[in-house]
Amino acid sequence: MSTAIICVILIVICYFGLKSTIKRTKYGCCGSGGSEMKKIKAADKNISHYPYTRIMEVEGMTCGNCKQRVENEFNSREGLYASVDLKRKLAVIHMKEQMPEDELKEMVRKAGYTPGKIK
Repeated sequence: MSTAIICVILIVICYFGLKSTIKRTKYGCCGSGGSEMKKIKAADKNISHYPYTRIMEVEGMTCGNCKQRVENEFNSREGLYASVDLKRKLAVIHMKEQMPEDELKEMVRKAGYTPGKIK
């Protein structure tokens, strides 16, 4: 009898684990719930219009949704244009006017991630 109970418990654990894995594979780690995150595009994509560029390490990004969240946070601000390299966990931020590092880091925190070194 105890073996049957243990088997049922293991089956339930495997079921929920498999269900979670399928969801993460299908929707990304952020669990977008099936709805794609809308991409916010910078108003001006001409890099030559941005005299300042900073490269920031961003910890905690693991999927395309994470990348999109960070890019959207920067691209929603006037005078900023950012792109994220998910594999290297770097955000390249182009600015029309110099911004303090603390403000850039706060934007990453607002997106839900941990800012690292800024180059």
